[in-house]
Amino acid sequence: MKTEYEVRILEVDVPEIVKKIEEMGAKRIEEHEFQRYTYDFNPPRDMEWIRLRTNGKKTTVTIKRVDSHTADGTKELETEVGDFNAMNEILERLGYDHKSYQENTRVSYMLDGVMLEIDSWPLIPTYLEIEGESEEAVYKMVEILGYEREKICTLDVSTIYKTIYNIDLDNIKELRA
Repeated sequence: MKTEYEVRILEVDVPEIVKKIEEMGAKRIEEHEFQRYTYDFNPPRDMEWIRLRTNGKKTTVTIKRVDSHTADGTKELETEVGDFNAMNEILERLGYDHKSYQENTRVSYMLDGVMLEIDSWPLIPTYLEIEGESEEAVYKMVEILGYEREKICTLDVSTIYKTIYNIDLDNIKELRA
């Protein structure tokens, strides 16, 4: 499984961060509205799940596993598939009933080889995700953007909802933007 190197800066002021990163020369890559289904393994595995996600142009199925809540703690195995609804039906016929349906929006920028993604999810404030090819690249970008390490969050989205905002996504079957 591939290691994801990423951190989040919670509760960002969107106009302020957009202005800042654009002034630094970040290139706006794209804006997407994501739809996703999440599935538990059968039997369920702690901190590991299946995600089916589409932005209308690209659809992927991914096994995600959180080994630790650190910048390099999430592993994933991902492949592109052709059809969101057909893949959902295949997974469900294989016995993986989706536990939730979720929507969010993302605006992606690239700066010095690092992805800067402004993620907006229902019920919580917008955050900035910083993802790079290495932990060093991610933390260097945190520094370039002027954030202190104490301000970063290395929790996955479900854990952010639960521990920061006291919202248990396991109890929300549909989370729509």
